[in-house]
Amino acid sequence: MFIHIGNDLSVLKSSVTCVINLETVSPSQKDVTDFINSEDEQGRLQYVTEELPKSLVVTDDKTYVCSLSASLLLNRLKSSESF
Repeated sequence: MFIHIGNDLSVLKSSVTCVINLETVSPSQKDVTDFINSEDEQGRLQYVTEELPKSLVVTDDKTYVCSLSASLLLNRLKSSESF
């Protein structure tokens, strides 16, 4: 089953390891900043939107920067429906 994460992109639901709410992360939280920088350096970071990012979707092989809220994405993950 797939989950829609923005624009025309869907990822395999079982590959999602976590969703990070960027709206609650402050710039001083160095661990999140370091993680994003590391993912970018490894070529694993992909921007799904050009809008203000609200969440990160971390999968087995990529990290996606999304404009969808973390709560919406989590609801889609919990749902049995495909988006």
